[in-house]
Amino acid sequence: MRHIPGAWHRAATGAGLVSADGSIHPTIFAEMSALAARTGAINLGQGFPDEDGPVEVLEAARDAISDGLNQYPPGRGIPDLLSAVSEHQQRFYGLGLDPATEVLITAGATEALAAALLALVDGPDDEVVVFEPYYDSYAAVVALSGARLVTVPLRWPDFQPDLDDLRRAVGDRTRVILVNDPHNPTGAVFTADVRAEVVRLAERHDAVIVTDEVYEHLVFDEPHVPIATLPGAFERTLSISSGGKTFSTTGWKIGWITGPADLISAVLAVKQFLTYVNGSAFQPAIATGLRLDDGFFRGIADSLRAKRDLLGAGLRAAGFAVSTPAGSYFTVADARDLGASDAATFCRELPERAGVVAISLTAFATPEHRAEYATLVRFAACKRVEVLEEAASRLASLR
Repeated sequence: MRHIPGAWHRAATGAGLVSADGSIHPTIFAEMSALAARTGAINLGQGFPDEDGPVEVLEAARDAISDGLNQYPPGRGIPDLLSAVSEHQQRFYGLGLDPATEVLITAGATEALAAALLALVDGPDDEVVVFEPYYDSYAAVVALSGARLVTVPLRWPDFQPDLDDLRRAVGDRTRVILVNDPHNPTGAVFTADVRAEVVRLAERHDAVIVTDEVYEHLVFDEPHVPIATLPGAFERTLSISSGGKTFSTTGWKIGWITGPADLISAVLAVKQFLTYVNGSAFQPAIATGLRLDDGFFRGIADSLRAKRDLLGAGLRAAGFAVSTPAGSYFTVADARDLGASDAATFCRELPERAGVVAISLTAFATPEHRAEYATLVRFAACKRVEVLEEAASRLASLR
């Protein structure tokens, strides 16, 4: 294979996509979704719903196309969505934002994360602290930025970080503390003590907090608490979310990042040279969604909680040990009692054994720490009830 120099190799290596022989393999999501398609297995690997979102949101997108909103929107986003995001932050969290200077619309949360890290990292002397296991794009973008990735372990079964581990990870070279809460892939919701310690450490070491809150409305036991609402946090916090998970529109890629005007301006300086703008007709539709009544937001959490419980019962009946998630699409299960010693191998064999696809938690960990997650498997509950029931029935054959 011809050697192609460039920063792409750093990103691929960071994401764990470089094989021992130097070849590049697909992401775990691409690999397992292709396996599901090839075998006819139920895909509980990748986190996308199999039902459309609210009709009001879908109709608003159709109306926007018909009304001619098919050209470039303003660089920061259409004013109505900027206002809707600001209203949402005030309505749910009491955060008062200037929509003109403290909100930026992005191509999903993934672009917001990339733009923020590329904007804030200044070279190889900087460190970015993340909680491990982590969403795979984090390591890829940190590597692309040239910074050093520093991880704080989350351990089975509750996946709450040890505060001493967190204190050891954050230091004067820390540029960003990246917090994903509710957490993907574990489904954990961090405690108040963890959130407070993140703020204390960021202030002590003059770090910026970047939060990934895409599952903010999919918390099961208590209201979501953004770190930006804590005393002393707002001025050093960039909060990221999107409409994809909340409104079952993952393919639209409409996200946003909010925070102090100077930090948002720094992110915009990078973002405008990535996608520039995106999703003109989808932006007013997501604005419609953000203004839906409280019953909608309660309803999506209640619905996913019931699906979480259905999936968890099926996994336990099949012989897995289960960590009950407090939020997000995902449930982590331990396949050790089913004879697994390598979760990646177990997941590649599962479609043939049981007709179900899942993803190994080792895909979300650094190579040196994968042994800590060797038998753990992530399943997605964001599917129709009848699909989850069929998956549970198929998994029962593992007994």
